[in-house]
Amino acid sequence: MRNFDLAPLYRATVGFDQLADMMDRVLSTDGTAPTYPPYNIEKLDQDSYRITVAVAGFTDEELAIEVKDHALIVSAKKAEEDKRTYLHRGIATRAFERRFQLADHVKVTGATHADGMLHIDLVREVPEALKPRRIAITNAKGETVEAKALETTETVQ
Repeated sequence: MRNFDLAPLYRATVGFDQLADMMDRVLSTDGTAPTYPPYNIEKLDQDSYRITVAVAGFTDEELAIEVKDHALIVSAKKAEEDKRTYLHRGIATRAFERRFQLADHVKVTGATHADGMLHIDLVREVPEALKPRRIAITNAKGETVEAKALETTETVQ
């Protein structure tokens, strides 16, 4: 069985349509995902990433980067060129569109194009309200437990 039926997931959940759609897209590729242009995805540190796309033969004006519905879309279309006769054409400059699904709170911070490589920098910015936070515990005397623990460790040293 190569295809999974996600209909029960749609029936049993509310508000998870995006997750189910993403799983459906991943499962439906069957290994026939496009391989042009080649790309790398790097994790630079805890919350920064870089996508590098090989775009040899394209100028800055022929490249486009767009973020839409949690998807990063990199596309290129070669401008019309005069008719040439090639004896061998090994450099592919065909039009392409490459999509990358972005997680929540991941934002594109910039892009550079140099030496035939397009570098797209991303950063994950989790809002303060969603970050884990420690809650202080107060005892019956109204003292916070963390403060009391800190005082005892300071006196022991």
